[in-house]
Amino acid sequence: MSQFNSSKSQSTGRLIDWKKITSGIEGNLENAKFRIQQYAESIFRISLTRSEKFEDFSYSVVAEPGPLLADIIESEKVIKLTTTGLQLIINKDKFTLSFQTPDGAVINEDDSLGTSWNGEQVTAYKKLQNGERFIGLGEKTGPLDRRGHGYQHWNTDSYAYHSGSDPLYCSTPFYIGIHNGLLYGIFLDNTFKSFFNFGASNDRFSSFSADAGEMNYYFMTGNSVKEIIAHYTFLTGRMPIPPKWSIGYQQCRYSYFPDMEVRNIADTFREKDIPADVIVFDIHYMDAYKIFTWHHDHFSDPKALIAELKEKGFEVVVMCDPGIKVEKGYATYDDGVAQDVFIKYPDGSNYSGQVWPGWCHFPDFTNAKTRAWWKEKFHDYVNIGIQGFWNDMNEPATWGNQIPENLDMDFEGNKATMRRGRNIYGLQMSRATYEGTKSLLKGNRPFNLTRSAFSGIQRYAAVWTGDNIATDEHMMLGVRLLNSMGITGMAFCGYDAGGFVGDADPKLFGRWITIAAFSPFFRGHSMVNSRDAEPWSFGEEAEEIARNYIKLRYKLMPYLYSAFHEASISGMPINRSLAIDYPHDDKVYSKTYQHQYFFGSALLVAPVESFKELTKIYLPKGRWYDLFNDEIRQGGEIMTECPVEKLPVFVKGSSILVLDGEATSHTKQKSATLEIHVYHGNDKSTANLYQDDGTTFEYEKKIFSIQTFTFDPNQKSILIDKPEGQYPSQYTNYRIYFHGFENLKSINISGDKQKLQSVDYRFLQPLRSFDPIISTNDGYKISNLPFISIEASNESILINW
Repeated sequence: MSQFNSSKSQSTGRLIDWKKITSGIEGNLENAKFRIQQYAESIFRISLTRSEKFEDFSYSVVAEPGPLLADIIESEKVIKLTTTGLQLIINKDKFTLSFQTPDGAVINEDDSLGTSWNGEQVTAYKKLQNGERFIGLGEKTGPLDRRGHGYQHWNTDSYAYHSGSDPLYCSTPFYIGIHNGLLYGIFLDNTFKSFFNFGASNDRFSSFSADAGEMNYYFMTGNSVKEIIAHYTFLTGRMPIPPKWSIGYQQCRYSYFPDMEVRNIADTFREKDIPADVIVFDIHYMDAYKIFTWHHDHFSDPKALIAELKEKGFEVVVMCDPGIKVEKGYATYDDGVAQDVFIKYPDGSNYSGQVWPGWCHFPDFTNAKTRAWWKEKFHDYVNIGIQGFWNDMNEPATWGNQIPENLDMDFEGNKATMRRGRNIYGLQMSRATYEGTKSLLKGNRPFNLTRSAFSGIQRYAAVWTGDNIATDEHMMLGVRLLNSMGITGMAFCGYDAGGFVGDADPKLFGRWITIAAFSPFFRGHSMVNSRDAEPWSFGEEAEEIARNYIKLRYKLMPYLYSAFHEASISGMPINRSLAIDYPHDDKVYSKTYQHQYFFGSALLVAPVESFKELTKIYLPKGRWYDLFNDEIRQGGEIMTECPVEKLPVFVKGSSILVLDGEATSHTKQKSATLEIHVYHGNDKSTANLYQDDGTTFEYEKKIFSIQTFTFDPNQKSILIDKPEGQYPSQYTNYRIYFHGFENLKSINISGDKQKLQSVDYRFLQPLRSFDPIISTNDGYKISNLPFISIEASNESILINW
């Protein structure tokens, strides 16, 4: 390889030689080495380095390369690797890559600039295709379609960020390109500061670059966005199923103290009949903000407090900041110094930065020894019954937001600096917390939440969007962030409902709760010295709205928990941008409709600002049902009323929704009745109900059940399959509702006759099927809806009409 000149751009140069290896090919270029590896039929890894050897270290990728499945053909000018669904054509003169379909259509290809270096910075340049759109990158502001915009990945404490702020707290350098009916994904696995340009300030190329390190990216293609998300999460891992209580409503404030205030909050939820599962302890539970301590006056007996809260159905989540106060006599500090677990300056002294407790040292979570030390510190939390942990300030945040980049980090023995380690600090802290508490909980699932993250975070933690602001603009921005985060593997994500910074008014709070009820992570949170922001704090109307929508959240728990199971096996997010199902529909990228999303597979949510009473929404082609009044609408652009108590939510025709018969006060209470809502449509469809114990990892030993429901309009049938699996169903009764079944006069049921002892044909009885989802003026009820009630069976049940 030739010597490089750091004062000008340097290309890879032409191909010198190459050879076949087990997983692909590798060889030498004029100014670099290259390697191409195959990970699956449609996934290739592209690596370029100017070092003597490739680095095979990643905190993100858990998949291993497979054997090369491609045929290789070399000619004078190109090398062609061909699989059943993809051609990779390598131009030998400039070492540019073209990814094509088997019939030669370009999916993605390098610009003639190829890959080049500008000093240490390495950049891959890609031709902009006609009409190409870009989605993804996770927690990024801006529109759904990233075309014409540029972004950087550098995890940053972004207090009160605005709708154009960049960067924020998380870095997930993965995006999906869409054009001409074709789809592909690119994941840049490089943790240095990186930059993505999707045609900003030029009309020639998109590009992605890293400030140092290798050009190391994964290219993947598929027939759907869902398939590409599955490829990405195959590479970076999929989430474990969270404890069921963690997807209930969580109430937080910076901060609830003393302990009597916590008790009052818990009692008020129960007295006001508002479901909730979690109360979160922010930094004031600690003694002088020191992690692993309790404030002696404010929380004199935390064990007794937590036991009392558990009796009322509440779990506790505690704040865990990484900064360890420099204070002799503080046990965690003294032990950390003795065990030598902190990040250091190049001269070997421990780095100190200011954060809540004052001057602090910071654990080096890239060192296995530090992660083991961190685990031991959680013993006291776990021993008093805490199972929820909140990793905050882990960008890492310090006052001034300028942590030195020359700090030394271990990187599992592959020594590096904070310049490489900043973007993965939150990932590694989350890993240490999750792995440590999972071990200590001895079979119970921990809930782990983080602010800072990198690709692969879904293996360890849920993610929330940090210090948002109580405005309509931020409410809508939060929706876009979650939809984008879902595309990049973060299925369990959310925002602070009501806004963290500033004071919401009653209409904004009411609207925000209606939207947040349809988000994966559902938490109300507000900052110190702001107005009270519990559901009852904004007047009777806002309280009633909050109660109704939180109860709907709990009735939806079977549907929602089943969606989390799907995320754990396929990577599919809970919040699904319409671009996932309709990537080639121009309407879904419109600024008017870009916030809309599916919540699970069946519910289309159309978020709208709090000041609007009427809004325009877009329903893709097909039949749709208003969730709250069963009005049938056809696909297209429609106007719909949206008073603050009625969020536009629609059910896709042919869908089956499974709901609990009662809205419980918390997730540990069990409903005996399963509501099965069938929405008539033209297409055959299925839905799954997943059940397990909700708290342990027994599901990994196959102790769970899955039940499939099938709607077939051609056969005029609904099939309720018997539950499959080792976990007994909690449901003893099925209540089946028929939506949009015109002129329904009779129903035939066949199954195990001994099990079907009770069949209730009370058609056309007044019924609020989504009770208590009604407005304050009692205007949104379903009545006169046909239903039947039958005893649950361990055999399949076939219903014909």
